[in-house]
Amino acid sequence: MLSKDLEISLHRALDHANDLKHEFATLEHLLLALTEDKDAIAVLEACGVNVDELSQILKSHIEDDLQYLVSSNKEEAKPTAGFQRVVQRSIIHVQSSGRKEVNGANIIVALFSERESNAVHFLKEQEMSRFDAVNFISHGISKSPLNSSSDGSTSTDEDKTEENNKSGNDALSAYCVNLNDKSKSGSIDPLIGREFEVDRTIQILCRRTKNNPLYVGDPGVGKTAIAEGLAKRIADEQVPDVLSEAIVFSLDMGALLAGTRYRGDFEERLKAVISEIEKNPNAILFIDEIHTVIGAGATSGGAMDASNLLKPALQGGILRCIGSTTYKEYRSHFEKDRALVRRFPEN
Repeated sequence: MLSKDLEISLHRALDHANDLKHEFATLEHLLLALTEDKDAIAVLEACGVNVDELSQILKSHIEDDLQYLVSSNKEEAKPTAGFQRVVQRSIIHVQSSGRKEVNGANIIVALFSERESNAVHFLKEQEMSRFDAVNFISHGISKSPLNSSSDGSTSTDEDKTEENNKSGNDALSAYCVNLNDKSKSGSIDPLIGREFEVDRTIQILCRRTKNNPLYVGDPGVGKTAIAEGLAKRIADEQVPDVLSEAIVFSLDMGALLAGTRYRGDFEERLKAVISEIEKNPNAILFIDEIHTVIGAGATSGGAMDASNLLKPALQGGILRCIGSTTYKEYRSHFEKDRALVRRFPEN
């Protein structure tokens, strides 16, 4: 569950609190420990943070401003509620993206949810945001022009490639919503009167090839609800064995487009999502209003690039994708691209 380096960092935070006779280990103890964690350091430096300076600020704050935590009893320091929330939140995010190991980079992202903490304040003082961290973890885009190591040397292309491969696993958590988790949390209402459409979807998904259902209908008729109904059936174990471990990820177009400033940014993010879906044989990608990715995606600087990313993955059943669109957009975009029509049997 937790990477070996992260376990060491968590123990380091608790040990530091014990050395100072602090009753609790705070988020500041945690962040200080992460300044010696290689996964966390990679994210911090990519986001323009001076790790050495941050470490000194945290040490001064802990020694000078947390004197009230000093306790006369000899009990071991306990993590604060905020400390525990951050760790739990990072575990949930990693599990929802279909991965098994949590590392220091995931903790840094989860830390930003504790907005009122001094730890987040110190990161913001160095002009780092949660978006910067997710942007680097998802597809290796650094905020700083040069991603330099702590000794001042510039990272080689091989180092960057290795970091990108390791950190690219968070594309699903950054740009998708796990509908299975949403169903388990009770956020999806029961689907009434759409049993045939869900059964037909399951039938298509169970095929070896051409296993990509497409919902075509007027706005507001409940196309998205069918995908949510499928996720609920999977969560309730009411599907065939071949889909029993399936996870439905809904592509968040708002997150995918947010912050895209240069030509190709949109395609890079979409490629990262597709790559992660391909690595997880149980993953199913749901793209609501799929015409915004294909055709209408021209505003992102290259609609055909986006559609060409989908076509190879859809061919041969490598990627299972559910799309939804309206009759108008189907005629405008899909019918003009016969290759896509062949890959999406209309549901």
